[in-house]
Amino acid sequence: MTELLTRRKILTLAAVSTAAIALATGTEAWAQDATPVPNASDVKVPPAAGTVDEAKLLAPGTLKDIVMGKAEAPVTIVEYASMTCPHCAHFATTTLPTIKEKYIDTGKAKLILREFPFDPRAAAAFMLARCAPEERYYPLVEVLFKQQEQWAGAANAEEPLLQISKLAGFTQESFKACLTNQKLLDDVNAVRERGANEFGVNATPTFFINGTRYSGALSVDEMSAIIDGLLK
Repeated sequence: MTELLTRRKILTLAAVSTAAIALATGTEAWAQDATPVPNASDVKVPPAAGTVDEAKLLAPGTLKDIVMGKAEAPVTIVEYASMTCPHCAHFATTTLPTIKEKYIDTGKAKLILREFPFDPRAAAAFMLARCAPEERYYPLVEVLFKQQEQWAGAANAEEPLLQISKLAGFTQESFKACLTNQKLLDDVNAVRERGANEFGVNATPTFFINGTRYSGALSVDEMSAIIDGLLK
């Protein structure tokens, strides 16, 4: 398992190059982007990578789960993601909008995003999302994923992250206060450690759909096939 992300690493994210800040698994996460996304004509329901106790999965952790969708939706999607993971960004910007329209907005499914940062920049982005008002959490996450290349690959990440954060109402002071919040960083680390130790998460994105585990950025057709099967 990768070492815990520390406050010192978060505070120095602006001065460290992309190559230097990537942990071993973080570098692997970036490399995964070379994996081709399957064409719709080739899509089959992806094989499951096991199951977990859904009650245990949904039990409260160190950070409150922020739910996208209706609490009573029959299908629950739990996604473990890293904000610097290209596959996670691809899912957030390409697949999720359709899944949201088709299933989440119609009350058939709900999504819970959980933190699994592989590097200090991913942890910083998650911290900023958590510091925003709850109703701005998913909108800020969406913008961070859409603009991932601008901050995750920058020589100096502080300025682009600050500008994105201002869209969610941050000031320079609240931005710095968020990134120096040791308890929040500890909590983000705890979510990651719980995902790894209790549910076997070791790559991003990893999805648990009604307790069944799927690894990798599922396409619209793949996720639709899984959800439709659960709704029958």
